[in-house]
Amino acid sequence: MKTQEGMIQVDGYQVWYRRIGEGGIPLLTLHGGPGAGHDYLESLEALSAIRPIIFFDQLGCGKSDQPNDRSLWKIQRFVKEVDVVRQVLELDQIHLLGQSWGGWLGIEYMLSNPKGILSLTLASTSASMPQFIAETKRLKSELPSEVYQTMLKYEAAEDYHHPDYEAAVMEFYKRHVCRLEAWPDCLLRTVQNFEGNAVYETINGPNEFTVIGNLKDWNRIDRLHEITVPTLITVGRYDELTPACAETMRQGITGSQMHIFEHSSHSSHLEEPERYMAVLADFLARVESGMLH
Repeated sequence: MKTQEGMIQVDGYQVWYRRIGEGGIPLLTLHGGPGAGHDYLESLEALSAIRPIIFFDQLGCGKSDQPNDRSLWKIQRFVKEVDVVRQVLELDQIHLLGQSWGGWLGIEYMLSNPKGILSLTLASTSASMPQFIAETKRLKSELPSEVYQTMLKYEAAEDYHHPDYEAAVMEFYKRHVCRLEAWPDCLLRTVQNFEGNAVYETINGPNEFTVIGNLKDWNRIDRLHEITVPTLITVGRYDELTPACAETMRQGITGSQMHIFEHSSHSSHLEEPERYMAVLADFLARVESGMLH
């Protein structure tokens, strides 16, 4: 399998990318986090037999430069970064996939009216941070009482790194981030990328449901109708970015289709990989055959 790896200069810094596969229309992936790095998306390489798959670590995480400048960590800077990556790699025509934060970035990017996007896949994401925050608040309240009370106690004290709090958070993650008994290596590498990650803390906050960063009021529900390319929305039944978030996007994007993975949470491409790849491959093929407009 043909693989190309290297660095792209963005804002004077180095951004790492990898392109695997050849032939066909490329799939450009936008990873989550912010700050997660591409690692946990590696299972998408299964699609590289028929098209190039492009991963890149957004500035501030993974194998890319990690400048100590919090003023950089704004969604509009990341939108421009997608454009630079496309220009340098000559990605004139692409399918775009954004997972989690990558989906928010994908929505924001589409609202900048980019050229050459054949389709959009929004994986385990939402069009509104306030909706996401409300949904995680509900999911937390459904945890076992002692776990929930522990979370409330330490959140009230803003003690997000106490071992008891982190243990309670992990209970949430096991239910709503990845339900696999043993988390795969690629996901564990992503978890390591989050350690003290300034991008995550600046844009999001200390964890998945304490959203106090600069994106906390982001909401694009009323602009979803501006997205006119064929759109696939994927979500896990137990996803922290819930089916309700996915349904909001489905209603807002004309002609979009939604697939719920019944045995998954936030990582359905890892929790149900064969089913996920089949659904995604079928969608991309139908777009290219002209069946979806």
